[in-house]
Amino acid sequence: MQKRSIEEKIEDYFKSELKQNDIYYFCKTESINPAIDRALSQSPSKSGGAGRNYPDIKILISTKNNRVIPVMIEVKGTKNKLIKFNSQKQIELVSKDGKYTAIENYAVNGAIHYANAILDEGTYKEVLAIGLNGYEEKGQIIKEIATYYVSEDNARLPIYLEEYTNSLSFLHVKNIDKLINELNQATLSEEQKEVIKKTKHTELEKAVKNIHQKIYDDHEFKTQLATNDKLLLFSGLIMASLSIDGSKDLSLDDLKGNTNNKDHDGYVIINRIESFLNSRNSSKEKTDMIIRLLTQVFIDNNTLWMPNNKESLIKKYYRDIIETISPILKLRINVDFTGIILTSLKDWMNLDNDKDNDVVLTPRYITRLMARLAQTNMNSFVWDSAMGSGGFLISAMELMIEDVKKNISTYQEQEEKIKDIKANQLLGIEILPNIFILAVINMILTGDGSSNVRQGDSFKYKHKADNFPYDVFLLNPPYSASGKGFNFVERALKMMSKGYACILIQENAGSGNGLPYTKEILKHSSLIASIHMPDLFKGKASVQTAIYLFKVNQQHDPQSLVTFIDFSNDGYMRQNRRKSSEEVNLRDIDNAQARYKELEDIILGRKKETDYYNESNNLVVRDTITLEGNDWTFAQHKKIDITPKIEDFKTTVKDYLAWKVSQIIKDTDNDLGKI
Repeated sequence: MQKRSIEEKIEDYFKSELKQNDIYYFCKTESINPAIDRALSQSPSKSGGAGRNYPDIKILISTKNNRVIPVMIEVKGTKNKLIKFNSQKQIELVSKDGKYTAIENYAVNGAIHYANAILDEGTYKEVLAIGLNGYEEKGQIIKEIATYYVSEDNARLPIYLEEYTNSLSFLHVKNIDKLINELNQATLSEEQKEVIKKTKHTELEKAVKNIHQKIYDDHEFKTQLATNDKLLLFSGLIMASLSIDGSKDLSLDDLKGNTNNKDHDGYVIINRIESFLNSRNSSKEKTDMIIRLLTQVFIDNNTLWMPNNKESLIKKYYRDIIETISPILKLRINVDFTGIILTSLKDWMNLDNDKDNDVVLTPRYITRLMARLAQTNMNSFVWDSAMGSGGFLISAMELMIEDVKKNISTYQEQEEKIKDIKANQLLGIEILPNIFILAVINMILTGDGSSNVRQGDSFKYKHKADNFPYDVFLLNPPYSASGKGFNFVERALKMMSKGYACILIQENAGSGNGLPYTKEILKHSSLIASIHMPDLFKGKASVQTAIYLFKVNQQHDPQSLVTFIDFSNDGYMRQNRRKSSEEVNLRDIDNAQARYKELEDIILGRKKETDYYNESNNLVVRDTITLEGNDWTFAQHKKIDITPKIEDFKTTVKDYLAWKVSQIIKDTDNDLGKI
């Protein structure tokens, strides 16, 4: 009789334990449900190739509140095969040379591979990944358990649940409440989330720039496609690559290079995009507008879909998208991805109407700062009337979700509130159709279906008809507009009945160039703070900016003190490298994070933890303004101390004595010359 392997023994042991604890499980080849079956069949196998994935044990646990969490278990039977880490002490999935060896040979690594496949499919947002291993040593069987929690909320960074290492009894129904409490506590710190976002932001920038460089260097694109068409091409391919519930992802094999007018690669992409938009509850009007714009690129121009050596240009660039960009997008970490596209494209070529519309990406750390200054919380209704790629709305949404998790205790209530925020509490308007498509992608990636992202002229937008109770307004307006863009601000603030507005704008708009709008604003809104900013757009645009913060629906009192801050030294060093990423250009050289925290504390009236900016060093000034709307800049209120100091006297005397000595030496030299 053939001796059974230790892996089979280990698997049998733990299956027996599950049975003893009345925990129902599915074996390797059993169907668990359509969503998970689909996820495991669509994802690359453990070896990285085609074929299904077969976890050794599959379980579904559910709570009283109908929270369902898949559990994927992989079993190994050899010493030191429980888990493998890479050189960065992270669980290795795919090695640097593209091999899936760790997933194939290690229990935890394989289980996490299955967990990611389930998250890719989209039905579930969290999975438990359990590795089981065992081996014989000195006549005894040593059993090992390692349990990890993998979730979208934690950017899929596996979190180790160190309590669950002795048995699988924690999956029993009587222990579920305790387990769920553990999972609710298993969250990344804000610092960890920022590190992940920064890393993925850099990876995305690199991938996008590489593809844009190929497009820029491609002779066929240079001669056949206008700049805006290249932007639409990129946007369309991104949407086509995203997942749709109940449908397999669009693969390279689906792009067959046909030349028939109804089934060529362009039609395949357009049909996929339409299905994608419908799956995300995009309105018919919005879907029709997007399809109309993209049709002129993917169908009307045969440069893209006509095959060359059996492969179309569409397929050529779609390959780059799904290999380098789509895997990062599936992490759903809420980076301003389409802002990265926009900035990268502007590095290589000017967008159509660029000079007229001032398409400039506001850095993410600034959009987040401004959302905080406007006191954004989970009950806010946030809008941006010139939203560009939607960066302000994404930062506001992140703060709103963080507030939900701080103030709502139950998971189900959290999910309901977050869904409401994404669907009903964010509003963006963009006039440029090509930029609007980028914003749609951005908001869809955050899961809101872009329900309140609209294309059109914000000056024609009707307030009362939409029942949107604005109370946070965030804006970086086009500086070429009337009043340096303050025409947008004045109209928006007049529409609001409460709340705050935070504006990033060319600073001299506050010293007279924003008239008559700045004067009109003070009739219905109060200026709270004026912040002189560093060179935020170094290498991208040559403008000195300021942040102006207002309380709306409150006429400015000329006796009220306004806080003026010189924030030109924010702790970051910026390099003038036009084609380098934001992360490369930006270096923290002097405790930048603490400086931004202190800025918030000063404006919001909180106790400071640091003291970089104060009235003693003249970096903070509290002063009144007139109602003329032309004295809002820090420089106009900076205190100049003309009181003589002993140091000034010593310096003057020292300079005089140095001059006197030099004259004596000079006279002596002249006298010697006469001898």
